[in-house]
Amino acid sequence: MLRRRFGKTGIALPVLSCGGMRYQQSWRAEDGVSADNQANLEATVLRALELGINHIETARGYGTSEKQLGELLPRLERDRLIVQTKIAPTEDPAEFEHDFFDSMARLRLSQVELLSLHGINDATTLEWAVRPGGCLERAHDFVRRGLARHVGFSTHGGTETIVAAIEDGRFEYVNLHHYWAYQSNAPAVRAAAARDMGVFIISPSDKGGRLFEPPPKLVSLTAPLSPMVFNDLFCLAQSDVHTLSIGAARPTDFDEHVKAVELLGPHTLDPRALVAPIEARLSAEMERVLGREWVNTWQVGLPPFADMPGEINAREILRLYNLARSLDMVEYARKRYNLLENGGHWFPGRTAERVESLELGAALAHSPHREQIPRLLAEAHQLLGGTKERRLQQD
Repeated sequence: MLRRRFGKTGIALPVLSCGGMRYQQSWRAEDGVSADNQANLEATVLRALELGINHIETARGYGTSEKQLGELLPRLERDRLIVQTKIAPTEDPAEFEHDFFDSMARLRLSQVELLSLHGINDATTLEWAVRPGGCLERAHDFVRRGLARHVGFSTHGGTETIVAAIEDGRFEYVNLHHYWAYQSNAPAVRAAAARDMGVFIISPSDKGGRLFEPPPKLVSLTAPLSPMVFNDLFCLAQSDVHTLSIGAARPTDFDEHVKAVELLGPHTLDPRALVAPIEARLSAEMERVLGREWVNTWQVGLPPFADMPGEINAREILRLYNLARSLDMVEYARKRYNLLENGGHWFPGRTAERVESLELGAALAHSPHREQIPRLLAEAHQLLGGTKERRLQQD
């Protein structure tokens, strides 16, 4: 398996990681575990190791994942493994410390290589992490005590929050969203690179477009690559990106991603040569359907959800609308859209259900599309609105 130096941690990390949020029994940590589910989890991890994917990533918030890994990891060669878990920052650092030790007990490990502060998504969670005496100081104390080797953070937050956490200077790596279908965090990737931080991409196949169930139009436009392989190569063609989290639910879920890694070998084309013509086709189709001016400028002057009447998350809604209309990514867009209002700080803001009753003029004053955006938001709601979704952790 191809490896990259994970920033200042110095760890030679495989470019694919074994993410632990989809193979577990339950999202409730206290639930029992069936023999069949445990066998599937163990088979999935062992398949990862067979492929050279020795970075095993999980989180306290992933239900029974830590507990189930704790049944397997002590039976494996510890020096072969790179283990990462993630603990949410809390207002009381003592609670964070309690959670850390509880997670270590679940994992049955005396040390993790990578410890993430999980879900630095807004100003509040950032403050809990970085303030004097806060959770980040506790995490570094765990490093001094030999309980963890390196400290980073994971985030579903806005780019401004992510960059602020990076610029704090005390994190060694970041787990974030960055894919072809969502490039808003490119400045955060650059900021991390400037500080020699490791960059870990969260959920490239699900949050990156439900690429395990791609619409026929997307399949056609990314040929001769599959949408999943194209997206993997888009990410890994960037030298500042070090690993992609593969949230495998079964051993075979690694197979398509391995195809992408094989195209990154020393005797193959520069991956950018494979990705560039596909990017051009995708962009051309979006411009054909939506218009070039819209595609190039729709984000200009568009305020964050907190500054929109009714807290409408116009940035995210219009991004999803663009993908649904132009590339037939309706199911992906619908799933994400209906998570609004139910995702907390992990996916904030509201839908456009009430847009026709709101006055958006002042909020959109700096947008070149201020006249048409209210209509497009209403169209987006008509196209994408439906049954409210819940985050997996809420199920």
